[in-house]
Amino acid sequence: MGSLFAELARQASANARREVETYVREIPELGSLDVNSRARAETLEYSVWFRHRTVELAPGNGMLTDDDLGYIASMGESRAGSGMSLDSRQRVLRVHTELMLREIHEATEAQRGGDVEELMRIMSWFAPQGERGIGAYRRGFVAAMRSRLPYVDQVDLLARSLLVEDPIAAEFALVTGMELAEHYMVTVIRVPECPVGDRDLESGIETLVKTHQVPVTWRPERGGRGGELIALVPCGAETVRPPVVPDLLQDFARALGHLCAVGTADAPRSELAGALDRARRISRAAPLRRTSARLRPHTIADVFVELAVADVPFVDDWLRTVARRLEPGPDLLRTLDAYYRHDMNRGLAAEALNVHPRTLDYRLRRVRELTDIDPGSTQGVRILSSVVTRGLSGAWR
Repeated sequence: MGSLFAELARQASANARREVETYVREIPELGSLDVNSRARAETLEYSVWFRHRTVELAPGNGMLTDDDLGYIASMGESRAGSGMSLDSRQRVLRVHTELMLREIHEATEAQRGGDVEELMRIMSWFAPQGERGIGAYRRGFVAAMRSRLPYVDQVDLLARSLLVEDPIAAEFALVTGMELAEHYMVTVIRVPECPVGDRDLESGIETLVKTHQVPVTWRPERGGRGGELIALVPCGAETVRPPVVPDLLQDFARALGHLCAVGTADAPRSELAGALDRARRISRAAPLRRTSARLRPHTIADVFVELAVADVPFVDDWLRTVARRLEPGPDLLRTLDAYYRHDMNRGLAAEALNVHPRTLDYRLRRVRELTDIDPGSTQGVRILSSVVTRGLSGAWR
């Protein structure tokens, strides 16, 4: 055994203890290792074992055996069985990899540069065998999830892993029977207030999952009464499959029976985190609609003005001042909403409002009197349509 490998073997126990201490310090879910002696001993034993196997196999470029991979998988299964989250699982893998690389560097420095051939040998071994080990750990983790979680929770984990671009998504897809797509339409349904109980919500989401067979996750609002449903609808690189998103929206809206706003953004599977951020921002800028209405997903093309306005406070304040001028009414914000949603077609707008066209004309004249802005002019469309969308989004509440 060369000097680099001898140094790594000599430091294996100390390095394993440092790894366990790092877990306790940096990963809240593993803080219990400080008080759970059995779990700490198990973690330490595994850490020492892996370092010894590295020193044994790397010099001859030997592969991890099936027994080795089985032991690694059992650790993943144990962690999942204890309730570890996907986020903590990722952090464990990151910490482990960073520490192993640091240990190789420290051993090389201890040998004053060491043997370059030995360094190249261990690095050549570490990458492919590390990837095999991570794959085994992931399979063990998912196996535990499959046995202890209901189907809807498995789908929730699939959605969450896709949104953070975690490779474990492939394993969850196999477990749930959902085929991964190359592109997704990320749809965020914002619900400012959720009047149903947790059981009703869970039942509604379970029905959605089983009916539409798409990854879905519910994220409650921190400190609030509402939340958002995030659905990942498979789509082509250019267009979404037409029937899925509207049907899913209506099913979810009917289950909740409350105001919703919807934002969508599409992206390749490798870029879903960015698409989620865009869809979420769009949903916050989009107008809230009653569930009796035919909900439609908003894209950036629908609310790009309002998205920009939200980031410019003095412009937003000015639009809010215009909105206040409409308060004497009668019902002018809703009237303008119907007017613009029907492309300024007086007949269709009046029908949507259930009023006579002359009543609509009176209200539009009233808007002009109160704001000195003609709703049918280019300036009116630009200003008042933004006032309507910002007002109905709940941003000014």
